[in-house]
Amino acid sequence: MQRCLQAFGVIAGTVVIATTLTYTNPKLTAQVSLNIDDDDIGGVVYSENGPEAGVWVIAETDKFDTGFRKIVVTNDKGQYVLPDLPDAPYQVWVRGYGLKDSTQVTASPGASLDLRAIEATTPEEAAQIYPANYWYSLVEVPPATEFPGTGENGNGISPTMRNQAAWIDGLKQGCQLCHQLGNQATRELLNPSEFDSTEAAWSHRVRVGQRGAMMSGGLRRLGEDRAVAMYANWTDRIMAGEVPSAPPRPKGLERNVVLTQWEWGGETSYIHDEIATDKRNPHVNAGGPIYGVEFASDSLVWVDPVTNEAKDVHIPVRDIPGTGDFRSYIAQEMPEPSLYWGDELIWDNPGNPHNPMMDGQGRIWMTHQIRGPGNPAWCQAGSTNRFAQHYPLTRAARHIAYYDPSTEEVELIDTCFNTHHLQFGFEDSERLYLSSVGPVIGWLDVEVYQDTGDPQAAQGWCPIIVDTNGDGQITEWIGRGDALDPTKDKELGAGWYGIVPDPTADNVVWAASGGVPGQIVRLSIGENPPETCIAEYYQPPFNNPEAHIQGYSPRGIDITTNGIIWTALSGSGHLASFDRSQCTVLNGPTATGQHCPQGWTLHATPGPQMKGVTDHGSADFHYYNWVDQHDTLGLGRNVPIATGSTSDSLLAFLPDQKEFVVLRVPYPMGFYSRGMDGRIDDPNTGWKGRAVWADYGTNAIWHTEGGKGTRGTLVKFQIRPDSLAH
Repeated sequence: MQRCLQAFGVIAGTVVIATTLTYTNPKLTAQVSLNIDDDDIGGVVYSENGPEAGVWVIAETDKFDTGFRKIVVTNDKGQYVLPDLPDAPYQVWVRGYGLKDSTQVTASPGASLDLRAIEATTPEEAAQIYPANYWYSLVEVPPATEFPGTGENGNGISPTMRNQAAWIDGLKQGCQLCHQLGNQATRELLNPSEFDSTEAAWSHRVRVGQRGAMMSGGLRRLGEDRAVAMYANWTDRIMAGEVPSAPPRPKGLERNVVLTQWEWGGETSYIHDEIATDKRNPHVNAGGPIYGVEFASDSLVWVDPVTNEAKDVHIPVRDIPGTGDFRSYIAQEMPEPSLYWGDELIWDNPGNPHNPMMDGQGRIWMTHQIRGPGNPAWCQAGSTNRFAQHYPLTRAARHIAYYDPSTEEVELIDTCFNTHHLQFGFEDSERLYLSSVGPVIGWLDVEVYQDTGDPQAAQGWCPIIVDTNGDGQITEWIGRGDALDPTKDKELGAGWYGIVPDPTADNVVWAASGGVPGQIVRLSIGENPPETCIAEYYQPPFNNPEAHIQGYSPRGIDITTNGIIWTALSGSGHLASFDRSQCTVLNGPTATGQHCPQGWTLHATPGPQMKGVTDHGSADFHYYNWVDQHDTLGLGRNVPIATGSTSDSLLAFLPDQKEFVVLRVPYPMGFYSRGMDGRIDDPNTGWKGRAVWADYGTNAIWHTEGGKGTRGTLVKFQIRPDSLAH
């Protein structure tokens, strides 16, 4: 095979490249030309079979303050353009399904560079770069006939596992909740020679490190011996050579994606998620830093995408009277030493900062444990506080903090209610709503707090109580664990996780709670809370004869500007919409949760299904989801996007076309996102002024490609009008 490269002409600073590839097989001859600016690198990717379409070209450099990469996809002629590269030498190479990684070539912006792709020689070699969910699809889930479980003296499955859906949800919420399963670090064994069997190795694996007790506890809820045997069988088959089916290469709009990456944090960082702007106004903080909460060391980290610098600031906690510090509340022991870190305690995080949000002034708000969990007297029974009199609270494990970039100071705000996720509302006055993973939803009236400095005067909360008796108000109610009484209202169970204010109605917020089937709730706070608080709840269709598609475990939640709810069903693997206007019953004794299947539309997310599952049971896990209300990505307004947390991707759904656009992050493998945010830096520059941002939010950053020593990564997603736009 001969390769001839000829460059000619410089027009207004643009190098015009004509690339001719000549192959022995005349059917593969290609004549192509590219326009390359002086800050681009472009060319053709080819193999012995001709141009390679739908493969990734990766350019990376360590010449800036933090590691920097840019990744694009080749078009159907094998052409690529890496646009807008900051001046530096780059290592450029090719990755693609069906290939093995190419040799790295050094190039600088302005260069024309054709790249030789190398075909994988075996299925095992090709599969090494498949996303984790493809490998995880090889797990053989116990068949539906084995449920409910019969315990240790029966089939080894916990009796609490009433059906196969509960088992699958347990695998996801108990295991994939923290990191990917199916990547090389989890599907194989690092130290098989140290154990008599794969089962013994797996039994040890789930007890190591600072999260060992949490891992083994999660498996006990399934039936530990049976779960360990399942995982051991999976590993044995993989190490014996079993491989999953091949993922499809990017196609259509997926080939127009441009990924830009910056490293941030350290080699043990757990950067939960990120924020770029005010969700209500995507122009706030235009061109400014992207912020992330560093869960493992109580820090706020950020990257300046203009200067390519990464920085951080410590988020403090308050001392507890009589102890000097509440760090003593943190467990300093581990069941077994970590396979990676030994006895080293890698997480020093009494505050656990979580889920940042930005307000209209560019301040970064987050949930954060500012003190010990015991609440002050004004939160509890006997207080004169009207919310405490209505529903007293004794504990709160997280509270509120915010960082003001203009002053570089951190403010700590006490709350009676536990906090987890947070969103700013759409009312005329600034209100911050917070989920609790507990029995209430709370809020902070920001303007009241700033005027008074009094957290008690500025906050409120309501339990989630539905109008079971249908009289249009909440009067006497029965508790969460009490039997239903149709003459009284009913408090729903705790565990409210995702939260989103409704832009179409003041003082209304929606929340999601996982499980099988799980539920979403609409809480109207009314004009005089807590007395005017009233809730409605809706479950995804499950074992519902009126619905032909079943789903379960809503976790993330977001909303369109016209009030349509979108939620990722992390258990069943769907992205679901809910339209309340389709419901004929909203409350009363017939509002059982399954009373409005017509309001739901479920879309199965792409990717393989787990072995042994006949209903939909995607091997992917969707930690959260988000709605692009302002078209920051370029796919249109109100496009919902789910995190493909185990598929190295974001999954954008086009409602009109009813199809997914898979925004894959091929390198480093292990992209595990917990959220995303979109920003418009300049509406006059087309695709270049818009982007969605997400990060590698895994607990175990050392599980990503590169292993121990790898740092966290922030990813900028952009979609060009075509795959060669520059």
